[in-house]
Amino acid sequence: MPRLLRRIAVVVLGVSILLVGGALLFLPGPGLLTIIAGLAVLGTEFERPRAWVSSLRDRVKPKS
Repeated sequence: MPRLLRRIAVVVLGVSILLVGGALLFLPGPGLLTIIAGLAVLGTEFERPRAWVSSLRDRVKPKS
């Protein structure tokens, strides 16, 4: 049961952050960073968002 409650809490928090990030795309604020933060939260429990954040990190990482 604690695992299920944790998963529900992560989904609610992650989706809430994503929705705020979506609104911030049209309002003044760091929309893209907020969306990435929401994906990072969801990535703690789900593989797909974790892969998206990893892909973004690889694209942004400076090449030496």
